[in-house]
Amino acid sequence: MAAEFMRVEMMPALHGDCLLLEYGDDKRTRRVLIDGGPIGAYSKLEDRISALPDGDRRFELIVLTHVDTDHVDGLVRLFAHPKPWPFVVKDVWFNGWRHLEKSHGMLGGKQGEYFSALLAKRLDDGVWNRAFDGDVIVVPAEGKLPRVEIAGGLKITLLSPTAQTLSKMRDAWRKDIGDSLEPGDFEAAWALLSQQKRYLPGSGLLGSTPELDELLEKQSRPDSARANGSSIAFLAEFADKKCLFLADANPDVICDSLDKLLQERSLQVLEVDAVKVSHHGSKGNTTDKLMARIRSKKYLFSSNGAQFGHPDREAVQRVIGRSTDVKPTLYFNYKTSKNEAWASADTQRTLNYSAKYNPDEQKPLVVDL
Repeated sequence: MAAEFMRVEMMPALHGDCLLLEYGDDKRTRRVLIDGGPIGAYSKLEDRISALPDGDRRFELIVLTHVDTDHVDGLVRLFAHPKPWPFVVKDVWFNGWRHLEKSHGMLGGKQGEYFSALLAKRLDDGVWNRAFDGDVIVVPAEGKLPRVEIAGGLKITLLSPTAQTLSKMRDAWRKDIGDSLEPGDFEAAWALLSQQKRYLPGSGLLGSTPELDELLEKQSRPDSARANGSSIAFLAEFADKKCLFLADANPDVICDSLDKLLQERSLQVLEVDAVKVSHHGSKGNTTDKLMARIRSKKYLFSSNGAQFGHPDREAVQRVIGRSTDVKPTLYFNYKTSKNEAWASADTQRTLNYSAKYNPDEQKPLVVDL
């Protein structure tokens, strides 16, 4: 019997997200690309695609989770590459204006319009949101969570966004666009895109449970940013492996979806092999409520600490402090002043966790599940 595997590569995507999920067996490797990072990290994504075997630069799926620049810019640049592309993609998931106009014109942003124009101009018919018959990707208010199986047997269960979180993006999208174009006007977006040259070719660690509890209670303020709330987040399952990809999703939305999933599967807690921590380890996106619903041995933090200083110490502490029945391993794709304190052997021993850092920050950090 062929040996099955699943692994995640965290690209050196500066302060953003760019993740490569590989799965398969010793006969074939299949791939899913999740986000593209900021424009300054694009060369690393380009290098990784170039390193794929000749004749096998294929993605079963590419997901743009939401339109924040630290997620979208690299994909805009990738799809702006002159055809023929150096890769093949079978399905692209992204909620653009054309999908959400039916639902009161939700979502938006200049980069979103650029990416939409690229997809409309360059993808074959039926590839954009193929698994959803070209429609909006959304968790319904009632009924089961959407579940898709893609080539090779990878099962994806959608956890975010909801219609409510998408609707909060409408004003932000229009404000960001301004008077430069109308939402959904691909020709205008294409013209503007052609002018965008960048797209062209510490201390004080807590050791005692009472102190940790007090701090976590003070810092538990869920993230409410509108773009983050529109994130496409999901559970990926292959063979006996499971990984949560939380993008920058709102923790309350994820918890509500997990409650549905747990009820459907008659479980008290969802056991997974890894969690891509939401919003680069922002303290507002990892809550007690979320941690109570999952059990994982591996937590992935994608950030170099620039822009917003992620990961927040409180988020890392919460992962450690709430993993009471398992010794978690923390994976960081950079070693920075924002996370280097977790490398302390004494702290790891005292708080019962392990920390792993990318040994070569010019290359992806590979996490086997």
